[in-house]
Amino acid sequence: MTDAYLDSPPLTDEQQAVVEQPWDARVLVTAGAGAGKTHTLVRRLDALCGHEDPDEALEAAEILVLTFSRAAARELRERIARHGERARRVRAQTFDAWAYGVLLQARPDEVWSTVGFDERITAAAQAIEKGALEAGDAVPPAHVVIDEVQDLLGSRRELVETLLDRYQDSCGFTVVGDAAQSVYGFQIDDPGERADETGRFFDWLRCSYPDDLVELHLSHNFRAATPEARIALAYGPRLQHVTDADEATELYEELRDLLLNPTNGLGDLTDPLTLDGLQNLSETCAVLTRDNRQALVISDLLHEHSVEHRLRRPLEERPVPYWVGELLRRTEATGLTEDRFRSLLAKIPLPYEPDASTLWTVLRRATRSTARNVLDLDGLRRSIATGGFPDEAADPETTRIVVSTVHRAKGLEFDRVIVLTPPPVADLRKQYKEEVDVPAEARALYVAMTRARQDLYHVHSPELPMFRRAGGRKSGRRYVGGWRAYDRFGVVAEAGDICRDNPPGHEGDAVATQAYLLEHVGSGQEVLLRKRHDLPMGEFQSPPYALMHNGREIGEASERFREGLFQVQKVNRTWDPWWPDEIHGLRVDVLETVTGSVAAGANAGLGDRGVWIVPRITGIGRYRRAADGEEQRA
Repeated sequence: MTDAYLDSPPLTDEQQAVVEQPWDARVLVTAGAGAGKTHTLVRRLDALCGHEDPDEALEAAEILVLTFSRAAARELRERIARHGERARRVRAQTFDAWAYGVLLQARPDEVWSTVGFDERITAAAQAIEKGALEAGDAVPPAHVVIDEVQDLLGSRRELVETLLDRYQDSCGFTVVGDAAQSVYGFQIDDPGERADETGRFFDWLRCSYPDDLVELHLSHNFRAATPEARIALAYGPRLQHVTDADEATELYEELRDLLLNPTNGLGDLTDPLTLDGLQNLSETCAVLTRDNRQALVISDLLHEHSVEHRLRRPLEERPVPYWVGELLRRTEATGLTEDRFRSLLAKIPLPYEPDASTLWTVLRRATRSTARNVLDLDGLRRSIATGGFPDEAADPETTRIVVSTVHRAKGLEFDRVIVLTPPPVADLRKQYKEEVDVPAEARALYVAMTRARQDLYHVHSPELPMFRRAGGRKSGRRYVGGWRAYDRFGVVAEAGDICRDNPPGHEGDAVATQAYLLEHVGSGQEVLLRKRHDLPMGEFQSPPYALMHNGREIGEASERFREGLFQVQKVNRTWDPWWPDEIHGLRVDVLETVTGSVAAGANAGLGDRGVWIVPRITGIGRYRRAADGEEQRA
């Protein structure tokens, strides 16, 4: 059989077996790292849409494709666009984005943008159980495709089980996973529950479809092009079944020994040769860390040495690109034709060339624009305000170097991978006082080592600050502390730290501030928070802080930030909190579009849409005195 897919590789016999399954088949595919599962899924989708028997072919709207991260969904969409002949209209969505759409369909009058990730997933499962996918213009799926099913845990597992249960007589599925890459068990606090969840979805499938579940396997590795990139692959089959801590310790240490081969060592990220290689890199590269604390420190270090990169965000964070706000502000019309849309988009400064045709199609679908060939701008604003802006219209990832936790990089691949040197299990147990899940640590190390196409390196972990959480609560604001209970040296920036209720510069010239943001402020640039005065804004808040960029105010700290800073600085009931003059070392993550009150926008001279641009910040902010720039502490 000749392959007609341009530069895409021909299918192996294993892949062909997956692709050729009928639309109503129940298929479980186990696929190791780099086994070509994305390529296989694209061809599977093409086959579902283009079956030679018209009665067997599905419409794109009848196929539901779900994945965990925006990056994985984007990768699948790009592959479909590049190599899919008949599946171009099939949409790949994250669980959160799809669940949000279900809720808008089922309960449109409720405000879902303020509801947490897990709560939305649970509410969507309940809505499906009550028939949400059969109401109005909803289309129940005829075939469901899900990637990375080994990480279906808790509410997401229940969502998928509810969906497949509801349509078990009319819906086929193709689900792909690899138990060796199951790394999200940490989301379940109780060790016993976590152990019960491991492999639970696989067991559910086998019990629910004992007679017609088709189990197939993809064993060939297409990713690793060098011996260095292949060194960990042989451990996949062993890791799929490991639950015993002693066996997992043995596997972890064996993987660690392979990684720590002297030929793979870079020594230190601040080494001049290492930095020069990163600054002049023409390939894709990921620096992978065990946890968020390491990722923040590595990102800070790379910024200090002028290495352009991006810090991968949590999966649930979905900032709306700044060009959307500019598009809405540059016209007073209620709708746009495609030509007018293209004209306005072309005038907005962007660091990449946007695909106007794709954006037009995606936005019209997301806003449910009913007028022929017109984009409903009220619907576009509403999608921003309610959290329903489509992932497909998010900015592409153009930076070659990514700093990420292993968990956020799962399912992705890079030409070069640099792993922070993992400590021995004994040191892990000393370093992390909570119980260490050794099987999960072994699988995470395996995932890290199998992201590379060409080169796999390790570097020493830099010295890490002592991160704590305010009030000792899991959800408390993270801060930089010390050995003394009252030590406070800085805070960690979070999404939502910059005020969205009023436009930046609303007390001066908001229009000029918007122009300044567009022309002068970009990702990775340094900013600081400066205290305006000493009077707290509320009983449980800090004083106000202005966000400064090169001496110019470009925003102000939000109420959420002020409450978080109060939590951090209020050491105990009797402690009188003090407020840092400045918090420096912060960076611009992105400029994002937000919505606020129409009155606030109009009063600031930004029109009647209540839409504007604000900076989103990231990083480890350190306290210092404004007078001399010295570190400030209790």
